[in-house]
Amino acid sequence: MFMNGCHCEDYFLGSLSIGDTVPAELTFKVFQNNAERSTSFEELRGKWVVLAFYPKDFTFVCPTELEDLQRHYEAFQAEGAEVVSMSTDTIEVHKAWHDHSPAIATLTYPMGADPSHELSEMFGVLIPEEGIAQRGTYIIDPEGVISCVEIVHGAIGRSAKETLRKLKAAKHVSEHPGNVCPAAWEEGGETLTPSLDLVGKI
Repeated sequence: MFMNGCHCEDYFLGSLSIGDTVPAELTFKVFQNNAERSTSFEELRGKWVVLAFYPKDFTFVCPTELEDLQRHYEAFQAEGAEVVSMSTDTIEVHKAWHDHSPAIATLTYPMGADPSHELSEMFGVLIPEEGIAQRGTYIIDPEGVISCVEIVHGAIGRSAKETLRKLKAAKHVSEHPGNVCPAAWEEGGETLTPSLDLVGKI
């Protein structure tokens, strides 16, 4: 199967998940700053990426999620991360939504378009019978490796604040090999160094 010019069977079997590397060659269109452009995961290398799939434009929960990501966008950028939202809508639908929705009009991060369903299928969030994506969030490290996956029911909105916390935790363990972050870890909090000495003491 060919996707965006690359033979994806060379890269993965099944859906991309934790520890998998997103193929750099994958390209897609985005709507940003009232304009259309093409980008790729190769262009995103060197940055952390928060890739947020959502079902579709002109809905109800989706604009609240995307606006929430915008409210935290500067904080994500301060961590060296780019936010990319993604649905199976076209660029033209993204623009129409941007022009009519007060919430979407605030967005300054790129809105990805996946009308062919290629990325949604590759990341395992496509609902084939509906042609839309689930609410799936992927945190991808600067080398393109997936470090965090969250998929929730379509009726449940996600929290950008919690995604930011997970990004910071992913960065911390990446920068401090051998350390792990305990439950509800916040930046500056204590971490753990796994060893037999801790067994039965926590």
